[in-house]
Amino acid sequence: MIADQMIFSKKIAKQSFEEDLSSEKPIRSIAKALSWRIVGTLDTLVVSYLVTGKIVLAASIATVDFLTKLVLYFFHERIWNKIKWGK
Repeated sequence: MIADQMIFSKKIAKQSFEEDLSSEKPIRSIAKALSWRIVGTLDTLVVSYLVTGKIVLAASIATVDFLTKLVLYFFHERIWNKIKWGK
């Protein structure tokens, strides 16, 4: 019943739509970037180790990858947050 009210209530739908139009705060972009980079870095570490067979080299590659892609992802998110298309 509550779900039906939320779906069919124009007032609630309008509020939800307006909330969706508001942009994310930078701290949310940072949190998303960090969580994604942890997943991505673990992948890079494993793949680098499988390719090189050297854990120190794999860890070095994963560390550089983590830092550079964290910064790139943050700015990518902020730019997309300004684009109105698809909102």
